[in-house]
Amino acid sequence: MSMTHPLDEFPITRKCSPRHPDRIQLYSLATPNGVKVSIALEELGLPYEAHKIDIMAGDQFTPEFLSLNPNNKIPAIIDPDGPGGQPLGLFETGAILVYLADKTGRLLPSDAADRYRALQWLMWQMGGVGPMFGQLGFFHKFAGREIADPRPRERYAKESRRLLGVLDRQLAGHDWLLGQGEEAYSIADIAVLPWVRNLVGFYGAAELVGYNDFREVQRVLAAFEARPAVQKGLAVPA
Repeated sequence: MSMTHPLDEFPITRKCSPRHPDRIQLYSLATPNGVKVSIALEELGLPYEAHKIDIMAGDQFTPEFLSLNPNNKIPAIIDPDGPGGQPLGLFETGAILVYLADKTGRLLPSDAADRYRALQWLMWQMGGVGPMFGQLGFFHKFAGREIADPRPRERYAKESRRLLGVLDRQLAGHDWLLGQGEEAYSIADIAVLPWVRNLVGFYGAAELVGYNDFREVQRVLAAFEARPAVQKGLAVPA
């Protein structure tokens, strides 16, 4: 008699067969959004299994992946031990980060007011930093080069610089976005800092946005990159 597993109800597992079906299944790529979740999983010490979704090969448009994330973006997860012991599939990094923090009781403050302060910075990343830095990367590094009109790149460079200024002021005198000490480290930092790293690294936009002016951001990004869990998460999926 064949045995079934709760993950069998997810079509993606027929394309990306899990070797460890009792672990959280991560479908991702090492992009700024993708590494948010792998870093959080490493920081929290949650067992997981990573599957590469090659967006250059169109893996995100397969019926199997779309059944998990109809928005065809990475990352997404399946937790075989979700609420009530039932498997749960999730997409959108903000939702995933909050879920993982709530599941473990870590990386989000237990105090209600501080929790909402963390969530406001998480949403600031989702609504501002990610879209603006991503658009700047497009117009600075990729196909935007072919557009003679300089206004799109200038617009996104100006807004990215403004956002870096907001971040720099918040980090002044702080170890992390929520304050000082290890207890202040949260999913807000995990959401924001990979995008800063990508902006000045992969996108090569440091000079364009005047990154040298943002000393506090540089200091905290260096501390973030030095964390062992961050270093591991940045390489997932290998």
